[in-house]
Amino acid sequence: MIPSPASPSRRLDLPVTGLSCASCVGRVERALAALPGASEVAVNLATGRASLHLAGADADAAVAAIVRAGYAVPEATTVVEVGGLSCASCVGRVERALAGVPGVTAASVNLATGRATVRHAEGAVAFENLAEAVRRAGYEPAPVSGGAAPERGERWAAESVTVRRDLVAASVLSAPIVAIDMGGHLVPDLAGVVGGAGFAWVQAALATLVLAGPGRRFFGHGIPALARGRPDMNALVALGAGAAYLYSLVSVFAPDQLPPGTAHLYFEAAVLIVTLILLGRTLEARAKGRTGAAIARLVGLAPATARVIRNGVEVSVAQAELRLGDVVRVRPGERVAADGTVVAGTTYVDESMVTGEAVPVSKGTGATVIGGTLNTTGSIDLALTAVGAETALARIVAMVEAAQGAKLPIQALVDRITAWFVPAVMAASALTFLAWLVLGPSPALGFALVNAIAVLIIACPCAMGLATPTSIMVGTGRAAERGVLFRNGAALQALRDARVVALDKTGTLTEGRPHLTDLHPAPGFSADEVLALAAALEARSEHPIAQAIVAAAEARGLGLGAVTGFEAVPGFGIAGRVGGRAVAVGAARHMARLGIATGDLATGDSAAGDSAAGDLAAGDLATGDLATRAASLDAEGRSPLYVAVDGRLAALLAVADPIKPGAVEAVAALKACGLIVAMVTGDARGTAESVARALGIGAVFAEVLPGGKVEAVRDLRARHGAVAFVGDGINDAPALAEAEVGIAIGTGTDIAVESADVVLMSGALEGLVTALGLSRAVMRNIRQNLFWAFAYNVALIPVAAGALHAFGGPLLSPVLAAGAMALSSVFVLANALRLRRAGGES
Repeated sequence: MIPSPASPSRRLDLPVTGLSCASCVGRVERALAALPGASEVAVNLATGRASLHLAGADADAAVAAIVRAGYAVPEATTVVEVGGLSCASCVGRVERALAGVPGVTAASVNLATGRATVRHAEGAVAFENLAEAVRRAGYEPAPVSGGAAPERGERWAAESVTVRRDLVAASVLSAPIVAIDMGGHLVPDLAGVVGGAGFAWVQAALATLVLAGPGRRFFGHGIPALARGRPDMNALVALGAGAAYLYSLVSVFAPDQLPPGTAHLYFEAAVLIVTLILLGRTLEARAKGRTGAAIARLVGLAPATARVIRNGVEVSVAQAELRLGDVVRVRPGERVAADGTVVAGTTYVDESMVTGEAVPVSKGTGATVIGGTLNTTGSIDLALTAVGAETALARIVAMVEAAQGAKLPIQALVDRITAWFVPAVMAASALTFLAWLVLGPSPALGFALVNAIAVLIIACPCAMGLATPTSIMVGTGRAAERGVLFRNGAALQALRDARVVALDKTGTLTEGRPHLTDLHPAPGFSADEVLALAAALEARSEHPIAQAIVAAAEARGLGLGAVTGFEAVPGFGIAGRVGGRAVAVGAARHMARLGIATGDLATGDSAAGDSAAGDLAAGDLATGDLATRAASLDAEGRSPLYVAVDGRLAALLAVADPIKPGAVEAVAALKACGLIVAMVTGDARGTAESVARALGIGAVFAEVLPGGKVEAVRDLRARHGAVAFVGDGINDAPALAEAEVGIAIGTGTDIAVESADVVLMSGALEGLVTALGLSRAVMRNIRQNLFWAFAYNVALIPVAAGALHAFGGPLLSPVLAAGAMALSSVFVLANALRLRRAGGES
């Protein structure tokens, strides 16, 4: 859209989905042309876009017309940086302003990140419209570029420097005022001296400098907010400090205008209010910078330049100029510039900052390497497969930023309260003033002023606004460092509330690749001899079991002989000659077909069995023992296979999908957290129950189709409550979407990852325990912050109003109120920062 604010008409360019023919085009054109003020309507079937000039109606009307015609306009999201946010009231004000822009369907503002996320029909709202709405609300908008995280860090650093400079200036100017005021109290003989007109004028001059200089920020934002009838935190400070300052000025220059005995100076209160709140803002700015440290470290993983091989020569190329297919050389000790595939060299790569795995991973030709990881030993050449925003690291950063900018369901209540908080505080201050003026002791005006100012200053909507987003920022950043990505902030709360964890089996609980687990040669045959013959034959097959047998032979360094006369019999096995010897590999029925006795055993077919597996077991067994052992292996969920050589039974093999390292411990940890653990798999019940027994899982849903996994999730929810589903394959996507929180194994398919709310980057199930522990820690931290924020205000506003004085207690000075208010926000931030040390414990 190209807006034209000064013009009575505007041009809209809207994408339209569902267009399939010329009739669709005509239908949409007629619907748009019927709008008041619509002209130059055109719909392009090839591009799927509608354009028109519109006067006298807004974009909502155009979108509604397209929908009524039976088509749709896709939704888009725009992110706006908002400067000048200081408290929860500011958040509500900006959200209402943005929600009022025609075409906007939802707006959410995050105080901790200083960003607004706006959803709207694509093409219906321009950034300029949103920016103008933010300006009208009294704040400064700015676009968000691709480097949002580092830019935000720089903004916070600049804010910290500015506030610290103002704090130093305010402290220097306030010190003489405090010294003059306190001198009269501490040394009675000086009271007459410092109470003279000369010193009063000095205090007035210095206080003017404080409020006009370092304190200008509060008046510059607070007074316009008051004028608009939408007061915020700055307005409270401006009213409190301004009232003390103006009253003191009248006491100095026109004392006869005040009731007798009430001409007191409160300059020290005015300047200390500003100074102490600036101290709080300084500490707050520093803490905010630390809340985003995790994402800043992620962004900093990608090197600024890379060595690209062009025409056989190394050329230094900036990160932003890398292109798909570029061959990049990475030397030992350097970080990988972007995602790629190794085309030359071998090395070990430290992927800990991306996956959370501490052990370096071996990389050779054909291996995939993630940008931002650390090359430790050898030199490698990479052909880049993803650059810029498409790299794994960039997607991780985008996911974390999206989660950090989200609002939890618990935030809705906070938003409703804070929308009325500042007006309520101003009303409480006014009532306090009137109550003391009418009922207070002499001089009533002085008491009324001091207590009304204390109420204004002690109220802290900042703490309420920061309570949730700061915890989310620190918690999701910590999770990213541990290899856990929360794709949206609401998943933090959903995972905490889960009562059941349902896990897919293959690729989630098991490695997803069959391994040779047992090799028992018959008398007269050696293990290596039989394995080499079987592997030579299986090398002709593409079956996963065949690949497992070949891999085992290669791991032992066995040579594979030449094969002739290869024959595959579907459902039975394979046969052929290896080095002149007749070899057959298959199930018991294959041996029976060849007339080779295996005992009385009738085993299953040679399909891969997914089961628990330990190290390769081997040993010489008699033929009868082979039959007994085969029955035992079948009961354990492994797939027994026989090898015959020259018409004799030569060995029993077993293949299984091994349980992932750490899976047993992870399941035990989940159960220790009070969760019900279930397995949902499409595999045979015997195999599934064998794995479940090895892992200690009681609830098993076996032989289910992808749709059946959704039904399993619904069944578990009906019986136990909220469900977290963990999976890695395309067939898991429906269940991941159905569950309250979907958790994808990062080594799985893209479809599974896109359907999930949480991604475990390393693929290890320890990440699941970490995710659960962090979700509980974050939600506990949020509850602590909210309790403090609300309890602080509920308890101290009455104290500031003088409630204790009615029972013989003290009054609260505005200076102490300013100090308490400043420390309130700092407490919330400091508490959130404790999450930086949070681990996987619950």
